[in-house]
Amino acid sequence: MPFSEETLNRLKADAAEITGRYPKARSALLPLLYLVQAEEGYVSTEGIRFCAEVLGITETEVRGVSTFYTMYKHEPAAEYQVGVCINTTCAIMGGDQIYAELAEHLGADPREDHSHHDIKSADGKVAVERLECNAACDYAPVLMVNWEFFDNQTPEKAKKLVDDLRAGAQGVQPTRGPSRLCTWKQANRILAGFGDGQASEGPSAGPASLVGLKLAKEQGWKAPEPSAGGTEK
Repeated sequence: MPFSEETLNRLKADAAEITGRYPKARSALLPLLYLVQAEEGYVSTEGIRFCAEVLGITETEVRGVSTFYTMYKHEPAAEYQVGVCINTTCAIMGGDQIYAELAEHLGADPREDHSHHDIKSADGKVAVERLECNAACDYAPVLMVNWEFFDNQTPEKAKKLVDDLRAGAQGVQPTRGPSRLCTWKQANRILAGFGDGQASEGPSAGPASLVGLKLAKEQGWKAPEPSAGGTEK
């Protein structure tokens, strides 16, 4: 469905601000995709057309990029996207079991292959998907809700999290980062470059991530000095 004139004017103003940050407008494609995803909850055909027109490139080029990256959706996303890390460390620590139990909790058959789509709750408020490594292996198994961390999960904690999100996100707080959980659309607007002032809230690294630094300080360890040729001694 085409954007309304009001929506189009608003998007054009935001797009001009985004493209103005780059020496070449084409470099703004990724944040522009987040911008249109913030509008509709996914990258629609109309969103692809808008990005192409703003950047002066073809719709095929835009579609090629948007379908390459998994953070862009091509069907309406839920208000809260719950990503279960199924990469090596999280899987070993229980990520696969968490995903299977969440799938069943939302009414899907955990024995089926759901890798090609998200599993949505009946009310459409929550969707569960598989995610690859989120660089939080020291807190495995990890979930992300709209890209905010929920560390050291269990199947029981994950199911309660989903139930709480379906009931309303009040009181649902990420393990690290800001105290308020954004909706999917709000998170995408932030990723497009329009911050909400929460970037510096909460701890960005917890105790488990800082163990190595703590040990190095206690032991007086220091990184080796590079040699004149640029390699370590």
